[in-house]
Amino acid sequence: MAMKTVEEDEVGISCFISDLPGFRGVLKQRYSDFIVNEVDRDGTVVKLTSLDAPEEEPESVQENGTNTSDTVVSYASRIESFKSLAGEPDAILLEEFINKINAGGEDSFSPIVLSPDSDKSHRKAVHNFFKENFKFLVTDVVDGPDPSLKCIRVRFNSAEPNNKGKNSKKRKERGDKPFDSRGSENWPENVGKFLRFHIYKENKDTHEALGVIGNMLGIQPKSFGFAGTKDKRAVTTQRVTVYKQRASRLASLNKRLFGIKLGDFCYVKEGLCLGQLMGNRFTITLRGIVSDSEDIIKTSADALGRLGFINYFGLQRFGSGSLPTHLIGGALLRGEWKLAVDMILDPREGERIAIAKARKYYKESNDVVGTLKQLPRYLVAERAVLQSLKTSPGNYLQALKSIPRTLRMLYIHSYQSYLWNHAASKRVQNYGTEQVVLGDLVYCKGNSTAKVEEFVGSEYAEDCSAGGYASNNEDDISVDIHEDINTCVKVVDAEDLNSGYYTIDDVILPMPGSRVKYPTNNIANVYEDLTKKDGISLTESVHKVEEFSITSITGCYRRVFQKPINFEWELLAYSDSNKQLVETDLDKINKSAPKNTVKPIDVGNGKTDEAFDCIRELESSDDFPKDENFKEIAGEEVKLPHGESLGDSSSQHSHIALKLSFTLPASCYATMAIRELLKTSTSVAYHKTLNQ
Repeated sequence: MAMKTVEEDEVGISCFISDLPGFRGVLKQRYSDFIVNEVDRDGTVVKLTSLDAPEEEPESVQENGTNTSDTVVSYASRIESFKSLAGEPDAILLEEFINKINAGGEDSFSPIVLSPDSDKSHRKAVHNFFKENFKFLVTDVVDGPDPSLKCIRVRFNSAEPNNKGKNSKKRKERGDKPFDSRGSENWPENVGKFLRFHIYKENKDTHEALGVIGNMLGIQPKSFGFAGTKDKRAVTTQRVTVYKQRASRLASLNKRLFGIKLGDFCYVKEGLCLGQLMGNRFTITLRGIVSDSEDIIKTSADALGRLGFINYFGLQRFGSGSLPTHLIGGALLRGEWKLAVDMILDPREGERIAIAKARKYYKESNDVVGTLKQLPRYLVAERAVLQSLKTSPGNYLQALKSIPRTLRMLYIHSYQSYLWNHAASKRVQNYGTEQVVLGDLVYCKGNSTAKVEEFVGSEYAEDCSAGGYASNNEDDISVDIHEDINTCVKVVDAEDLNSGYYTIDDVILPMPGSRVKYPTNNIANVYEDLTKKDGISLTESVHKVEEFSITSITGCYRRVFQKPINFEWELLAYSDSNKQLVETDLDKINKSAPKNTVKPIDVGNGKTDEAFDCIRELESSDDFPKDENFKEIAGEEVKLPHGESLGDSSSQHSHIALKLSFTLPASCYATMAIRELLKTSTSVAYHKTLNQ
């Protein structure tokens, strides 16, 4: 039976701060309705501003110090012929690849992937061209950025007898790695070894996007570093680093990438690690606003800025689609390896037909090889598990450990978040949202405050076990940080209550681990009761696998209540439900954002008690307008006559949207702020029903 999408109450999301009535609004009708820009530690909002590579590129240098700019002269005519066959972008890519090979350096020749090619006969011609003209290269076919497309991959032929021993290491000696991820061994000493760039993506999570890029570059996922993962169903921009890759090579991918753009390149000395960010800047547009009065909208928006929201871990924390990651985390903590593997591979609701077919095929046949042929490459966890089972059938623990560390630890962190959410709800239910109470946990004020604030609610709180995604060296973060924070945590006593020194904003709850304190009021019972029900102990481990043991996880803390930073809002009137209302970074680069389609509405003074039902019918963000007689002109500015109600019949063709802009610390979920505003579920399934 397919797994069902998780609901909010199942993961502890059940309370609100205010008792305002809320209103109707559609979240994420279009990807551009949910824009996320990373905020780095300096407070700079990360934006995509240029797609071009820097003018000065690092040259590949041989050990004797001579550059290799003339090393491919003998192949110039063949590359020119290849240009006629495959096009200029692929010819440039091939020329760079041959330059790198001629520069020498063992194990430095990552494969290249040519442009997607749906013509089988043309692909055959390309294969034959390489056989005849470049005998030191071999070709095969891999999936393109879209699984329905195919690409030719070109690799250095280490078995070719005339290669003079270059790159002749046996695969076994290289640790059975499919691609070399270390970049060129001949990197100039005066140039940073990491290329930092901004990645702009639409409807792709961070791991999926980097998997596509890594596949096209022929490098492993561990070559990349990033500060935090971003929403899938959104338009997001964030920083990424990659080890020893040229900017021009990544910039050349832009023509072949779908829903992904790379830019703002520079070379730096160190790669990014998880947690190296201040937070995220959100620009969220809620469409199809419906309320009894505009005053309710204004009051609710002002209340969100003033009071904030309960700092729940949002539904994204528990898996995109229908993957119940907290249940997998529970299985890992119990040592039920096969169950965890089954949950990762089992069929789920709402997935693409090809993926659903592959999952069903494996469930019924247990055919590892056949399933691998069907699964897209961006399903990193599933493919890693199956590849391991292919070589070691029945070794489910090894299969789980083959998943990249950051990804597999998300299952554990998801279970911690499940416990935290339930504890936060119980705190609100029992003690309200206005006052600190006896037994609450707070951070001691005036004691190591700077260090505390840096990690409270940070991305590091999502990764309490200090485990990294290969090149993300989280293990380098000192464990003393946790000890310092713990010495700053105290239980509120009677003296604290009488002094009024602490406020509701200071209240924290622990993410379970071996080094955290728990509240001394009855909120601590939530952790004990839930784990006992799940067959898990907070103090003992039933197995010896440390990374999947809650007693080996350090633990950390998270604020129960969060206020949005630099909060702004405005109402917009629009005429076409399928038109984009806010510019994205890419729009600004291309200067193609729609103009004069949106008009801000001044709600500062006028108030009305009349109905505020301004929505007719919302179309799906993935569809074109269904009404062929739709008379509104695209690009027409909607004008509201002075004194006219927004629900008046004379303005029946207009729709209303609420645009929100605010910043949140890392690991805080903007969807939880929206939930507080609307007083409705944030699940994708629910908001899809509003589009119908």
